[in-house]
Amino acid sequence: MRPDNERKLAVILGLVLLAAAALCYTVLKPEVPEEPVRMLFKGSAGDVLFTHQIHTADYDLDCASCHHNLDDGDEEYNCSECHEPGASEDDDLMGRTDAMHAQCIGCHEEMGAGPVECATCHATPK
Repeated sequence: MRPDNERKLAVILGLVLLAAAALCYTVLKPEVPEEPVRMLFKGSAGDVLFTHQIHTADYDLDCASCHHNLDDGDEEYNCSECHEPGASEDDDLMGRTDAMHAQCIGCHEEMGAGPVECATCHATPK
C-alpha cells in the first residue's frame, strides 16, 4: 500500500473509532443512583465530603440512623429543613453545625469507628 493510502486509511479508521466512542458514550450512560453517592457540606471550618455508600452498605445503617425525623412514609428530610445554618442560640432546636457534630461525632464515638478529629473530616478552607 502507498503512504497516501495508508494515511487516508488511518484517518478514516480514527474517525470511525471516534464516532463509535461518542455513540457509546451517549447511548450507554450509567444509571443514576437512587441515593446520592457523595454529598459536600460547606462549612466555615472547611468542607466535609460525606459518602452515603460507606455508611449504608459498608456499615449496614438504615436511613433512620441519621435521618431521625422520618415521616410515616418513605420521605426523608434534609437536615437544613429544620436546623438553621451555623450554631444556634435556640435551646429547643440545635443549629445545623451543632446537630451535624452531635450526630456524626456522637455516632463515630459510640461505634468506635470513623474520624472524630476536625481535620479528618473538614478539608482546609481555601
